[in-house]
Amino acid sequence: MIASAQVVKLGHKINPKFQIGCMVANVPVYPYSSKPEDQMSAQKEMNRRFFYSDVHARGEIPQYVLKKWDRKNYSIDISDEEKKILKEGKVDYIGFSYYMSGTATTLDENGELINDFSKAKWLSNPHVKASDWGWQIDPVGMRYTLNILDQRYQIPLFSVENGFGACDTVENDEIHDQYRIDYIHAHIAEMKKAVLEDGVNLLGYTPWGIIDIVSFGSGEMEKRYGMIYVDKNNDGKGTLKRLKKDSFKWYQNLSHQMKQTSDDWYKGFH
Repeated sequence: MIASAQVVKLGHKINPKFQIGCMVANVPVYPYSSKPEDQMSAQKEMNRRFFYSDVHARGEIPQYVLKKWDRKNYSIDISDEEKKILKEGKVDYIGFSYYMSGTATTLDENGELINDFSKAKWLSNPHVKASDWGWQIDPVGMRYTLNILDQRYQIPLFSVENGFGACDTVENDEIHDQYRIDYIHAHIAEMKKAVLEDGVNLLGYTPWGIIDIVSFGSGEMEKRYGMIYVDKNNDGKGTLKRLKKDSFKWYQNLSHQMKQTSDDWYKGFH
């Protein structure tokens, strides 16, 4: 984190007009039930996700982390000069990935409360659907995430990863991936609400990804995110032939439409 702050400082020294950001993985966590204990469990899970962005954007190690380290008898050797570097090397915007949400509970298998929040369980949300890999499909969670980050940091945001991993079927050199179109469309719709209705400062959006590659999450080639199909299987076999999926043509048309409509990318979306 200190090295990262030093790079931000160096970039600003080279050119004060540079806008330098960080990138964090964000998975919002809801309480599984209305029990206050589940709310606390979800909050602690969210703090785990906020740690890096808190340091990047606020320039200091948050108290909830310092207290946790104290409880575990951890100590770090950080000098006053290094603390100063963190303060002076804050980012100008936050880039983040968003794919899914989750829920947390403090109930054990018998429905009894677990007093130790560190042992809270991660459960699937019964109110949203999931992909074949169990990732919760929650477009509203994108709007929620944008609002949480915007209110917490008060700096611009950039959605740099968002996409749908699925097994694609090739039929006559065509891939009809309406499920991917539906996923991306729904998430952009929620981003538009966050900007126009909630006032979130969103710089832009980039989907994950443009072409099929090995999934970083599962190590599988056949968990495909791209809008361009690559003929290669999990064993590394295939011709490597590329095919444009339906989602490629849809996203291409959407991009052209929004560019022609307005300089504000989200206003042309419908």
